[in-house]
Amino acid sequence: MAAVEADMGSMTLESLPTDPLLLILSFLDYRDLINCCYVSRRLSQLSSHDPLWRRHCKKYWLISEEEKTRKNRCWKSLFIDTYSDVGRYIDHYAAIKKAWDDLKKYLEPRCPRMVLSLKEGERESENGHIRACSHCKLTPDASATMYIWLTLLGSMALSNHYRSEDLLDVDTAAGGFQQRQGLKYCLPLTFCIHTGLSQYIAVEAAEGRNKNEVFYQCPDQMARNPAAIDMFIIGATFTDWFTSYVNNVVSGGFPIIRDQIFRYVHDPECVATTGDITVSVSTSFLPELSSVHPPHYFFTYRIRIEMSKDALPEKACQLDSRYWRITNAKGDVEEVQGPGVVGEFPIISPGRIYEYTSCTTFSTTSGYMEGYYTFHFLYFKDKIFNVAIPRFHMACPTFRVSIARLEMGPDDYEEMEEEEHEEEDNDDDSADMDESDEEEEIQRRVFDVPIRRRRCSRLF
Repeated sequence: MAAVEADMGSMTLESLPTDPLLLILSFLDYRDLINCCYVSRRLSQLSSHDPLWRRHCKKYWLISEEEKTRKNRCWKSLFIDTYSDVGRYIDHYAAIKKAWDDLKKYLEPRCPRMVLSLKEGERESENGHIRACSHCKLTPDASATMYIWLTLLGSMALSNHYRSEDLLDVDTAAGGFQQRQGLKYCLPLTFCIHTGLSQYIAVEAAEGRNKNEVFYQCPDQMARNPAAIDMFIIGATFTDWFTSYVNNVVSGGFPIIRDQIFRYVHDPECVATTGDITVSVSTSFLPELSSVHPPHYFFTYRIRIEMSKDALPEKACQLDSRYWRITNAKGDVEEVQGPGVVGEFPIISPGRIYEYTSCTTFSTTSGYMEGYYTFHFLYFKDKIFNVAIPRFHMACPTFRVSIARLEMGPDDYEEMEEEEHEEEDNDDDSADMDESDEEEEIQRRVFDVPIRRRRCSRLF
């Protein structure tokens, strides 16, 4: 027993057999694995064991077995060569490249027109244009993304419903770098040719913004100060913003219809079945038509009405009217009813699907809608029945009030309050309208907008 303890006491890391040492090294990160090369000759040899670098090549650079075979290189050599090229982006490279590859693979069979718009990449040195124009250093993930887009993959035109946002190239983004009050140290990522709206990334923390945040700007229309710009926060970082968009597309969360990506979010619980008819709803928030001051939040929703293919032919029916019960976050309720939907009276038969898009506004940051459609059977026109529309909730993204508003003085607030009182008085006057005018006014709160048949230009 004493002899065994003596042998164990003299055992060192160097004296361990090769297999246990390789197992230990397999749990190390690439930084520690490289450091082991400087500990001793034996650890240097073991750390260069090529299979150890296979995991790191796949984890950080997404290098496949096929690519390794094609290049006829060892794993360690591939890792070092790639690191020397894009090592400064190692914390973000894999997530962004995987998202881009997934997006391209998903769109190829579904939207070949988008994939055909793929442009040749440019040199990574183009990032210098932004640094020269902005005098700011890009966030690591934003720089990694620009490298991947512009150098490895290029850019793609992504058509989208309602918006037409182009991902800006480096030169255009650099030219749009903001130094003015309200958007100081913000770099535009996208631009919509229809609304003039851009998504920005905060390159530096300033004016109440956190560094790396991606947001839609929303001018404060009541502050009388062009520097008062509220923000709808879209992503905490560049990587979050892009990967979230891609995940919604490739998971089917954003449906693709007629070469357009519909940026609607579908809650699996927003489905109701009445007999053979199923109604489902998906929603979307439109920042370009919304504002925080005054409170005006614009939402669109997409309705899908489907009759089971197993339904009997005599169950064919036609939609006559709709009824909506709209409730905002304060509990205020409005009821809206009218003939048909979007000016149409669709006929639903077994296996048929009818879809339409509509929209509504709230004076609160959230609300919900529910209701029913009234149908009549085609073969028994005197028989009518209601089909439930599931309750669906709508909520605007997190927003941040402009620091310019927070710094306003008492006199400025008094002027704003007077204006708000005047608006309330105008609202009271409008409340005195007769019953028919009131019903017409309420109906204008819910707009019926058919799905656009035209093809949008480039959109993200």
